[in-house]
Amino acid sequence: MRSNPKYTGLTLIAVFILSVSVFGQVSLPRLISNGMVLQRDAVVKIWGRAAIHEHVVVSFQDSAYETNAGNTGEWEVKLPGMKAGGPYTMVIEASNTITIRDIVIGDVWICSGQSNMELNMKRASPLYESEIAASENNLIRYFAVPQLCNFKNQQKELSSGEWKSANPETVLGFSATAYFFAKALYDQYRVPVGLINASVGGSPAEAWMSEEALKVFPEYFEELQRFKDSTLIMQIEDRDRIRIRNWYDQLRKKDEGYKSPDRFWTEPSLNTADWASMKIPGYWADSQLGAVNGVVWFRKVIDVPASMVGKQAKLNLGRIVDADSVFINGIFAGSTSYQYPPRRYDIPPNLLKEGRNTIVVRVISNSGNGGFVLDKPYEIVTDGQRIDLKGDWQYRLGALMNPLESQTFIRWKPAGLFNAMISPLLNYSIKGVIWYQGEANADRALEYQKLFPSLINDWRNKWGQGNFPFLYVQLPNYKETKALPSESNWALLREAQLKALSLPKTGMAVAIDIGEWNDIHPLNKKDVGNRLAVAARKVAYGDEQVVYSGPVYKCMKTRGKKLILEFENIGSGLTSKGEKPAYFAIAGADHQFVWGNARIKHDQVIVWNNTIKNPVAVRYAWADNPAGANLYNREGLPASPFRTDE
Repeated sequence: MRSNPKYTGLTLIAVFILSVSVFGQVSLPRLISNGMVLQRDAVVKIWGRAAIHEHVVVSFQDSAYETNAGNTGEWEVKLPGMKAGGPYTMVIEASNTITIRDIVIGDVWICSGQSNMELNMKRASPLYESEIAASENNLIRYFAVPQLCNFKNQQKELSSGEWKSANPETVLGFSATAYFFAKALYDQYRVPVGLINASVGGSPAEAWMSEEALKVFPEYFEELQRFKDSTLIMQIEDRDRIRIRNWYDQLRKKDEGYKSPDRFWTEPSLNTADWASMKIPGYWADSQLGAVNGVVWFRKVIDVPASMVGKQAKLNLGRIVDADSVFINGIFAGSTSYQYPPRRYDIPPNLLKEGRNTIVVRVISNSGNGGFVLDKPYEIVTDGQRIDLKGDWQYRLGALMNPLESQTFIRWKPAGLFNAMISPLLNYSIKGVIWYQGEANADRALEYQKLFPSLINDWRNKWGQGNFPFLYVQLPNYKETKALPSESNWALLREAQLKALSLPKTGMAVAIDIGEWNDIHPLNKKDVGNRLAVAARKVAYGDEQVVYSGPVYKCMKTRGKKLILEFENIGSGLTSKGEKPAYFAIAGADHQFVWGNARIKHDQVIVWNNTIKNPVAVRYAWADNPAGANLYNREGLPASPFRTDE
């Protein structure tokens, strides 16, 4: 059939009109949306997409800003510096009209790093119930960047996200560190605070750096090139998925606790006369079972008083390595699939009964030592009453398995998080960055001395806002304490973080006194946020009066058998929490460190050990967990760990 040229022309015109109406619609990035916080006293970009060469008008605060979309349909306008305030409305007009409401102008902070920045208020809620209840504040706002990675290019758009103002419901999803940081700043300056959280648990620093910045780190640059291959990624993910699924399928088939459908080990009436006993909390590697992987079942019978029956209750099972499923009186009560979250399970009012009750915990250990983490709460709580669950539990091996090889965490690979989570933010004007990361790089601490400053410089270059404030958290105390001075990767990582203070407009919050020895995710995030905010007052807001840091080692002098240490940032003076300064080690020319005596005199610290006649070096708080390190300034900020023998 021959086509009619007339109708063909009309069709083409219709297609063109349709394309203009569809593709000519102005669209905006997710950040430019209702409830957004715009950076005060700075040039602010508003940007988006439209039809090629389409005319766009942005109306805001009685001014109109006009532009035309470029050859790719992209457009932007720049708003001049504005004072804090709001709420305001913005109207964007082209072939369509978009109205953005409830805009405030204040200070915008990027919040990034790994799991300790990601850790939210819900996770920390046992410490902060009153703070959550009082969190209503429409001028503290939060935007969560979706956790994605991209190795091929720097994304311009986020796939999702919205601005949320703080209240007792929404704040549960806020980063706890970021929230307390924002609250401290708001309380100080009464200016709106916008938080953009781009953080991913377990992520190393190199994942947050651009391809250009990685060129001076050949190993990471080459790894990035490999992961630009989508086929490689799919092959790795498929292999991991199949291997992990097969492991768990085999585990389920071998599990004796599920072999008899009419007699699962979850049953309260199960005969457990032949089960062994061990103390909880603890690890079964220390029991007669030994260091095995697979499934181990645990049971405990408790007596519940009538006063606790018929009430909503909480079951706290500390932390369990690695995964668990919990049953109360044969009824499933909850499950957690990996080792890090605290085990907090709700017990509905009808589940506990007066008298004898049975708790069963099925624990999966896929590698390492399985069991119940020490120094955590193990209890049932309701209306002020408490049943302690520590002590003897019965246990029995359900299935023995070979250790499960860990999956490959693709999104932790170099540049992937920068491209997908930081690059889309680069047009957004900001006040600065708060950063909580380093655990994932602790086994490469010396490299971090170069890697971390490179990241800071990379972000500053990419944002194009000069040396904006970059504030970060030094690693907290973690792991078991050691009786004697020793080497420590975590101490080396802290040293790398300390050295980054040589970069302009940086600040560091020391946290060696607020960690938890048995948890890489300490819950005390209020002190972390407050210490970051104190640093911000000096670095970002120019408050010359504020004491913004704890003591930082400056220099050392030798006086006979004693070493005299001087410090910066002593505030109104040095002090020690306790009878005398602790956790100082001293060494002679052989560099064999022993514990030293220390005292404060004239805001100097004098360190000695009578067995060392010619001391040459001192270390302070040089350990994974320097429990007892107690040097502070009188403003209550702790001294950073240091060594003089580098």
